[in-house]
Amino acid sequence: MPLLRSSHLLHSHFPTAPTTNRYFPPPGPTTNRLSLPSPQRRRLFTSTAQNPFLSLPFHAKPLLRCFSASSMSASTASPSTSQDCSLLYSRAYWVSESIIAWNVDVGNGSCFLFASKTADLSLTENDGVQGQDLKVKLEEDGYNLPENVIAKFPHIHNYRAYRVPPHLDVKQLLKCQLAVAAFDSDGKCSNATGLQLPGVLDELFSYSGPLGAVYSSEAISLFLWAPTAQAVQALIYKDPSGESSLEILQLEETNGVWSKKGPKSWDGCYYIYEVSVYHPSALKIVKCYANDPYARGLSADGGRTLFVDIASDILKPEGWDKLAYEKPNLLSFSDISIYELHVRDFSATDLTVNDEFRGGYLAFTLQDSAGVCHLKKLSDAGITHVHLLPTYQFGGVVDEKDKWKSVDTKILEKFAPDSAEQQSLITAIQDDDGYNWGYNPVLWGVPKGSYACNPNGSSRILEFRRMVQALNHIGLRVVLDAVYNHLHGRGPFDENSVLDKIVPGYYLRRNTDGFIEQSTCVNNTASEHFMVERLIIDDLLHWVVDYKVDGFRFDLMGHLMKRTMIKSKDALSSLTKERDVIDGSSVYIYGEGWDFGEVAKNGRGINASQFNLYGTGIGSFNDRIRDATLGGSPFGHPLQQGFITGLLLQPNGHDHGPHAEEMLASSKDHIQVGMAANLRDFVLGKSKQVKGSEVLTYDGSPVAYASCPTETINYVSAHDNETLFDIISLKTPMEISVDERCRINHLATSIIALSQGIPFFHSGDEMLRSKSLDRDSYNSGDWFNRLDFTYNSNNWGVGLPPRAKNETNWPLIKPRLAESSFKPQRNHILAAVENFSNLLRIRYSSPLFRLKTANAIQERVRFHNTGSSSIPGVIVMSIEDGHEGLPGLSQLDPIYSYIAVIINACPTVVSFSSPTLRARTLQIHPVQLASADQVVKSSTYEASTGRFTIPPRTTCVFIEPRKT
Repeated sequence: MPLLRSSHLLHSHFPTAPTTNRYFPPPGPTTNRLSLPSPQRRRLFTSTAQNPFLSLPFHAKPLLRCFSASSMSASTASPSTSQDCSLLYSRAYWVSESIIAWNVDVGNGSCFLFASKTADLSLTENDGVQGQDLKVKLEEDGYNLPENVIAKFPHIHNYRAYRVPPHLDVKQLLKCQLAVAAFDSDGKCSNATGLQLPGVLDELFSYSGPLGAVYSSEAISLFLWAPTAQAVQALIYKDPSGESSLEILQLEETNGVWSKKGPKSWDGCYYIYEVSVYHPSALKIVKCYANDPYARGLSADGGRTLFVDIASDILKPEGWDKLAYEKPNLLSFSDISIYELHVRDFSATDLTVNDEFRGGYLAFTLQDSAGVCHLKKLSDAGITHVHLLPTYQFGGVVDEKDKWKSVDTKILEKFAPDSAEQQSLITAIQDDDGYNWGYNPVLWGVPKGSYACNPNGSSRILEFRRMVQALNHIGLRVVLDAVYNHLHGRGPFDENSVLDKIVPGYYLRRNTDGFIEQSTCVNNTASEHFMVERLIIDDLLHWVVDYKVDGFRFDLMGHLMKRTMIKSKDALSSLTKERDVIDGSSVYIYGEGWDFGEVAKNGRGINASQFNLYGTGIGSFNDRIRDATLGGSPFGHPLQQGFITGLLLQPNGHDHGPHAEEMLASSKDHIQVGMAANLRDFVLGKSKQVKGSEVLTYDGSPVAYASCPTETINYVSAHDNETLFDIISLKTPMEISVDERCRINHLATSIIALSQGIPFFHSGDEMLRSKSLDRDSYNSGDWFNRLDFTYNSNNWGVGLPPRAKNETNWPLIKPRLAESSFKPQRNHILAAVENFSNLLRIRYSSPLFRLKTANAIQERVRFHNTGSSSIPGVIVMSIEDGHEGLPGLSQLDPIYSYIAVIINACPTVVSFSSPTLRARTLQIHPVQLASADQVVKSSTYEASTGRFTIPPRTTCVFIEPRKT
């Protein structure tokens, strides 16, 4: 998902995003309204007997199959405000066994709870709620909601508390359709609504026992948490498809957990659950057919859950159990550098990979493919981690390759570089091809089937493990993209819905009307609920223990609770090689700490946003350094320039207003703070000491938020938005040469590579990667997302990018794509790859670039070109090591005693003098001296004056060798 600024909001990957402004859903209470059921399904029943509720067994009655085509989910449009539809709302909260919270004052009237085992509740104009099995009076509590309730549900802190009579069998009540209604003193119904149940479910049914298909030496047992279900059956199948089931088993319930013990002969078979449950979006009891939330294997497209013993030796590559002892060395999280890569991008168009492996897991296991050779080159230079975009079972791509559609590339190659024909042909099949980024999770715990040679059976498990093993063996640890903030499906009728079928209304976060929050573009999950948090942590442990992955990048991490992230980190850290055959202390986690939507400002509890994560050791993306370096933001005008793209120094014709000079100075400050790991307490400047937290963004929020270097992920580009080369090509003046744009690309990566904190690079940044200026290529197919590891093309000028997300910018894009001089040649790409590799070598040539503590950074890192007399467009950073005559500073680097980094973003040669840097024995870093870059070699340093002379758009690193 998008790596965008938290204060701006984000999101783009899904076709359901608002068309008026994809970043901001329309305000007000109708944002997430549910649709009305069809007239045939609307239940407006007349009066039934009002008997006291008894704990009686539920009797079968005709139920609607969850995938009925005629059924419309009650969560796709706005309901009427008329009273006869108000049971579609769930505005009251059953927050504990004894308390219902409702924002209604009954005054001298009364409040009642209603329940129907058969979901026959209805509203009539005169009598209010009808059709109940139970009607019981609730007494208003004169006190506020308890503190523990307010902590769990801060958004309803001012609601009134209504006491539930203690004699009720609450556990059985929760299996019913429920409503509360308010009556005035004359007995007339003034308000009625359904209830949200997560609070009481957590209090009564929180569970830490086994879930999923659990293998023992003699049996397989099924466990499913479904406390609101009236009945659960498991349908067992021999094959991944076909109608006939081997057997149908009724599961038995114990305190909300349904279970059944079965024979080992189930192994290799498939199953699905049939869950009979009241679903609030349907206003009835439905039979939902769902996969196991704890599935470890699937049939193609997640049609059925596979019985699979993931610990079986037959699913382990040779040497798998030894992999924890063969992992690439990682002495400190400060030594991490991350390369973000999409599984399909890596090999889909790589002709050095055989057809069967192309675009999938096994492409990573080859030794001599162009892509693997490139990864080896990056690993040798210093990249430590490959971050893979989503690899769990996601929607949007069918698993069976023979069902994919494609466009003949020979046809696409005939069109002009600025033609609209390519995107027209690609978008015509974009939902039926093999491409999607995968930010639409269906089941988290199973590898995506479309990346496997065979999506049925256990092939995907073995192939995924072989991929992890192969990457580890070439020196690269593996990070998985963890998308726990939302789910692709919802409701009882969506084939991609799983969790919302099994415990409706629990896993997905709802607003105060009871409708699913969609600030992440689709169905937001609620990690503040106990069993949601548990599922997340269990899933993380599963991927680390069973697949031996080395880290996680959390998509929209700010939509999870801080507590969830800390528990996750602690659970992972507790894993040991001796007990779990994995070293959990080496597992690194980071994510998008944006603060927006219903969770903003801790609206649903303390969330995992950038500022809240201070002191946790959990990393978050630093959008400040990105925006300052490139200019503007992903939401601003595409021509807004930044520090390296020509702001003030080489205008592109865009009106930046009267404060361009101040904007450039501010951008430099933001970058300098970012290069000091974005530390909240880093003091910037000598004469006027300002902390990083006192440097402010345009909206007045602090730039810095981190407590230590590993809490900052510095980056200038990622899978979201235009590629680095593309955004540079948009923001720089039309008339500059492609050589200059290539140098600017290198300048941007140098800022990230030489910063304290953890550097993050989008795959292809090092090859001048282009997506033909596509700003959101999540579903743009292989054509716009191509990577060429033979270095012959960077994919510039392959047509106007897809209309849906780019048409408003076509007038800017078209003349650039049409201009042949914008396209880099092979020599440019080769130079870019070498320059990038050299930057990594420089970073790993000295521990001074990878300081481990905030204190070490504060003591050793200085910025020299600061203050009112500073030269615009130039950053001068020094890093000092301990040496004789400098008390209190320890020695970290046995080779270099001092490093100076000079970044010249100007289009002209710049000279800079500093008394502090005078009389040193500085020289150009040997990696740069040995490089093919003749420009950087012309940089000079004059010891007598402390004067540096740096060529245009160049970063030069000077080192002072330690005296022997």
